[in-house]
Amino acid sequence: MKTKKVILEIIVALLIVMFLHTGISKFLDFQGFMHDLDNQPFPDRFTPYLAWSLPTIEIIIVILLFIDRTRLVGLYASLILMTVFTIYTGLVLMNFFDRVPCSCGGVVSYLSWPQHLFFNLFFVAITFVAILYKDEIINRKLETFSGQPQ
Repeated sequence: MKTKKVILEIIVALLIVMFLHTGISKFLDFQGFMHDLDNQPFPDRFTPYLAWSLPTIEIIIVILLFIDRTRLVGLYASLILMTVFTIYTGLVLMNFFDRVPCSCGGVVSYLSWPQHLFFNLFFVAITFVAILYKDEIINRKLETFSGQPQ
């Protein structure tokens, strides 16, 4: 159990660093991020909403992951967001869109699309593992508290 807690903490730390880095990078180069969003295959009217919501969601996820009581919610939010990013990356690799500039923040923006897909799949996989471990830890705490197996 102790090993799973350590692995969980490492995964949470990786997610925090990744989302904090990409979220802050988007805010620091907000005009560039808006420009990149305007070049996405989505209608331009979505740009202001996406420009504010994506980095804000990433920062909110960081906060959720920092707090133990909200960590599971943060892990599910991470899984959902990374799954959406992964699906988008997969569609890019299948030439689904006419144009595909990367509007990712930070170091991630320097990855090729295949590297991007691998990066996203890695984070989806470890987030899924973290959710399983967190659920198991919560269930063991409940068992200890109630004195009965769940």
